[in-house]
Amino acid sequence: MKKILSILFLAVILNSCDDGDLTQENINFESVTAQKCTKTNIIYKVKENEALLIDASGIQFPTEESTQEIDINTTNRVIYRFYNGTVTSATLCETIPPANPIVVDEWIATGGKIVITTKAVKPLNQTDNSTRITGYSHNITFKNITFDKGNGTQVYDTFTFGDYILNTTPLPFSFTKVLKQCPNTKQLYDKNSSEALILDIDPALIKNETTPLNTPRIALIGNTVNKLTYRLFGGLLTDSYFCNTTYPATPSVTEEWIAIPGVANTSGTIEVTTTTFGTGFKHTIVLKKVKLKKGTNDFSLGDNYIYGELQTTN
Repeated sequence: MKKILSILFLAVILNSCDDGDLTQENINFESVTAQKCTKTNIIYKVKENEALLIDASGIQFPTEESTQEIDINTTNRVIYRFYNGTVTSATLCETIPPANPIVVDEWIATGGKIVITTKAVKPLNQTDNSTRITGYSHNITFKNITFDKGNGTQVYDTFTFGDYILNTTPLPFSFTKVLKQCPNTKQLYDKNSSEALILDIDPALIKNETTPLNTPRIALIGNTVNKLTYRLFGGLLTDSYFCNTTYPATPSVTEEWIAIPGVANTSGTIEVTTTTFGTGFKHTIVLKKVKLKKGTNDFSLGDNYIYGELQTTN
């Protein structure tokens, strides 16, 4: 009897170690970085001999902070694969994939939602506390997802895919710091060939009188008076764009960011320091803790952003 039991026990052990019959019962890719195939809309994560794929053909990844829910279907597919060897991008992205490794197990999602929460990536400059948007992080979670395993189903109420990050080019902000002023509206602007930073300044801040030491003229950023606007253009920008009754249609504006109104003793402050300069005056304008906003996105100019210098005469 003992001999028979020993044989049965050995058979169970050998059967449980048969890699050919291996079936995954749980999958987890949270610690793995998401990648995208360059020639297709496949977003994927790989972990040794496992791969988790999203066919994002029907998904738009926005450049605004938002949350969207998308049905898993034949266009927006989610697939898990287990291979008999190490997975690489070539395994998943080549038009004709390599012969090896071979898929030994595949789960196909048949239902559920893809939830995508998008946020701007804004690294903090530790020196001046400024930020610039360098990309957008799309956090992907599957909700109520059902996988068809071939021999049954696997259901997850919530399954975290993780962050898929799309990089973007930060706004240039390559300004001269030499300010110009429109003679009638008194509007200030700094420009280069493709961008402008415009300040509809309160004329009372620009006086041909020196300010006492460490006592600048101070005002808050506003929605009309002291409104600060950043514009990025799609064509060559010249001085002829400014100081008109209305802005010309060309060059076209590709991005416009408007400063958030200031809060006393907290944020959004304009400081003007006036000194004599030759036979005239020099007005140095500093923007303190100013944030620029477009849609749901914003970024900070930092604790002390030197807008520039304006020279005037009596």
